[in-house]
Amino acid sequence: MAVNRWLRPEVYPLFASIGVAIGICGFSLVRHICINPEVRVNKEHRAAGVLENYTEGEKYAEHSLRKFVRGRAPEIMPSINSFFTDPK
Repeated sequence: MAVNRWLRPEVYPLFASIGVAIGICGFSLVRHICINPEVRVNKEHRAAGVLENYTEGEKYAEHSLRKFVRGRAPEIMPSINSFFTDPK
């Protein structure tokens, strides 16, 4: 009956949050290994040394999410923030 002790409904949010955290870590790991121009997994790429490929580095750093949020205000709920802070 150890299963009933650990699989209570109160534990499901904990499992979900840990699963999301592991998913974010895995996504970041795969993104850095596969796309980052400074990471070289193959031996022949590591022998090249330091590459000064600025266009590839800029393409990696300026991804689409960063371009999307660049001109926006750093607020999560701007309508609620303006309701409570702007004078009438």
